[in-house]
Amino acid sequence: MSVAGSVSAAPKKLERMPKDLETRFSLSALPPHLRDRASVYLLDPAKGYVLDRKGSNGFSCFVERTEWRFEDDADDVYTAICYDGEGAAHHMKAWFDVAEMRAKGVPPSGIAKEMAARYTSGKYPPPAHPGLSYMVAPLMRTHPDPSFKDKAIMTMPMPHVMYYAPEVTNEAIGASPMPGPFPFIFEPGPHGYFIQVLGETERGKIVADERQLLADLCKYRAVLCLSDKPQAHAH
Repeated sequence: MSVAGSVSAAPKKLERMPKDLETRFSLSALPPHLRDRASVYLLDPAKGYVLDRKGSNGFSCFVERTEWRFEDDADDVYTAICYDGEGAAHHMKAWFDVAEMRAKGVPPSGIAKEMAARYTSGKYPPPAHPGLSYMVAPLMRTHPDPSFKDKAIMTMPMPHVMYYAPEVTNEAIGASPMPGPFPFIFEPGPHGYFIQVLGETERGKIVADERQLLADLCKYRAVLCLSDKPQAHAH
């Protein structure tokens, strides 16, 4: 791999989540009626993602732990995501490659450089037809800045659905400058998405229905405690 010779510091080692908690969290990204028959991938920090449960409905779920575009080595990113079959064959492969590189000790700048080169070369082609990714978990802890400039990390409730939208721009759909209740484009380009954030009523129901999961996540790591003032840090 072209990044092997980088002299930058290796990224922080990720902690393996308890299996049951990681499974429940990953599946919470799906609507309840899809969870029983979805595939689940768990992160082995020494290897990358490993298939733990083979599903039958075409959806694949995991907890994303590395946002490579920010070029940092955060060890407290936790984003549950589930792709349909089309997304699993394209978008998900990129996340799994990132996890494998991190497990091998490739530094953040090296991962970013390698991934940018792979996207440019066409290693990860855009979806061939419409589809979606569910992210309706009761919380996510990640970088909230869609411009990839602010490295702050926050814990927040933001259940949403992402629809594949290759080459669609925010200008084309008249999106609001700030994300809100209306659709906007995330990562515009061949791998872009329409983001549709669920409404306050739906979000409140999800948080209420998943109160045991939220309690268990909070008990596992304090940064995963959901509160009125989202926990944040900046590198």
